[in-house]
Amino acid sequence: MNKEEKILKFNQILDESENVVFFGGAGVSTESGIPDFRSKDGLYNQKYDYPPETILSRTFFDSKTEEFYRFYRDKLNSLKFEPNITHFKLAELERSGKLKAVVTQNIDGLHQKAGSKNVFELHGSVLRNYCMKCGKFHDAEFVFCGEGIPRCECGGVVKPDVVLYEEPLNNSVVEGAVRAIAAADMLIVAGTSLTVYPASGLIEYFRGKNLVLINRDSTPYDNRADLVINESLGDVFSSVG
Repeated sequence: MNKEEKILKFNQILDESENVVFFGGAGVSTESGIPDFRSKDGLYNQKYDYPPETILSRTFFDSKTEEFYRFYRDKLNSLKFEPNITHFKLAELERSGKLKAVVTQNIDGLHQKAGSKNVFELHGSVLRNYCMKCGKFHDAEFVFCGEGIPRCECGGVVKPDVVLYEEPLNNSVVEGAVRAIAAADMLIVAGTSLTVYPASGLIEYFRGKNLVLINRDSTPYDNRADLVINESLGDVFSSVG
């Protein structure tokens, strides 16, 4: 099938499905201008005093907190970005009752900004920040608009509610995502290389009728999908509705 035929097939499957779940990665937000991690222009291929994988670890956060926040404010501030057509179309599908959940590996909060309500954020969100001493909530502006190490009124260090390397995923979030995926009759996996575990392992719980993969590059799961579209998400989702 050519591109047009695949997009037509995608919309046909979508029309026939009643319980759709969307599972997305960094590629969902790149069209909003947010760089991904593993492409040639991604964060992992930029030069810093330390590799991004090291900076975004719990050990580094605890031992070099100020250096962590220099990188964090510079590279992970999603407040200046807006949702794109994919985010908005997913929110529309949720309001129509067809899309039951969004499962995302992203921490940028753009799904909620576009209007999605039932979002399982596997890796947390930059929009939530908590004092490590007293537990008080602080918004993203408090962290991104400040300097140095953000501190609560009580003196405690404020930590973003994002899952760093060496930290486990939130059990309740994972369980909710698993339930949603297991109940779906259509699972759309998009903008992810499906190489990050344990998040990528969640699609093993899908028992529905149609697995659709939308990604610019091939993934390890392509041969198991009912439809593979190697095009931009914007091209695919602009056709929806």
